[in-house]
Amino acid sequence: MTQIILDVSRLISRMHYSTPSGVDRVEMAYVRGLLARFGDGLDFAAVHPTGLYGRLRRDAILPYFDELERRWSREENSPERRSVISNLPLLFQLLPRRARGRGRHAVYIQVSPHHLAKTAKIRRILAQENAQFACLVHDLIPMEFPEYARPDGAALHQRRIETVTSLADLVIVNSAATGRAMQPWIARSGRSIAMAVALLGTVPMAPATPWTGDGRPYFVCLGTIEPRKNHLLLLHVWRHLAETLPADRVPKLVIIGRRGWENEQVVDLLERCPALKGHVEEWSGCPDRQLSAVLRGAKGLLMPSFAEGYGMPVAEALAVGTPALCSDIAALREVGGPVADYLDPLDGPAWTRAIVDFASDGLTRQAQLRRIPGWHNPTWDEHLDTVVAALARLPG
Repeated sequence: MTQIILDVSRLISRMHYSTPSGVDRVEMAYVRGLLARFGDGLDFAAVHPTGLYGRLRRDAILPYFDELERRWSREENSPERRSVISNLPLLFQLLPRRARGRGRHAVYIQVSPHHLAKTAKIRRILAQENAQFACLVHDLIPMEFPEYARPDGAALHQRRIETVTSLADLVIVNSAATGRAMQPWIARSGRSIAMAVALLGTVPMAPATPWTGDGRPYFVCLGTIEPRKNHLLLLHVWRHLAETLPADRVPKLVIIGRRGWENEQVVDLLERCPALKGHVEEWSGCPDRQLSAVLRGAKGLLMPSFAEGYGMPVAEALAVGTPALCSDIAALREVGGPVADYLDPLDGPAWTRAIVDFASDGLTRQAQLRRIPGWHNPTWDEHLDTVVAALARLPG
């Protein structure tokens, strides 16, 4: 039987936070899905914050996963970041034990970019585990669109992709769009690397009474506030609405996500634009139970991104019956299919017209509502079935 080793370094590194990122959710979905499929054939490993790599004790790591999920789903008004001192007992409990290859076929799986830029470290881990390497690639955006990344983002991500193409036996991609972006790098490596395209699943949201806010129609924009997400377009649309409509007819915009980088113009508008006061709310975090309520009550999800590897917020919205207005880019069309509505991310007037239509339950929104029952919701079972089948095809 193949020994499956799942690297959960990302989840351990995020113990300080109360709400998860998209990558956190993906790693947790692998935890639960692979546990269900492999049971005792699954081991957990990590590069600990101390720098040590090794296997993790089940009696320590499984309760930690449970605690994280409780925190994500229930905590409200909690500190966005916990102190290192408060987490010291956990850090001690999760110290890894040195791993040694156990003489049978093993596959080491990494689904986050955590420590992936350190090629030599990954090489040592694989040698220590005597394992093949399967890796999930979320996107190549920092390399394709360096203008949307941190100043060192393109070089850092290139090192990650070079680690993957030099060491991986299987590359899992979250969309065909990401797969197409990966192909030239695989070809350049000269290696034969298997690839599996598996759309990310959505975790069913608990039923919740739709949030009503202050009673006005509202929209949700979900995701880290960073340049490629194009929050600037939405804020300009909302300023136009505030300046041209009576105050009680301006819908509300709820922006959910932490502030990222290179956001000076967005932050200036959020903090200093008088026209947006009372019409735009910024939430740095949102527990799952509250997110379910907010999405269910929204007139629509807005995702005007310039670039995405996969559009998880689109799937989360459509899964609860909330329409989505998206950028017309390949990755979002893979998620929304023929159901969502797509707009040029630079066409402010088109977004304004669509938002006004959705706010008043106009024809465009009604048409999408009729399409939503025909939308196929990608599931984690489908994703992991594809991954497990690809693992089974790896030569032993």
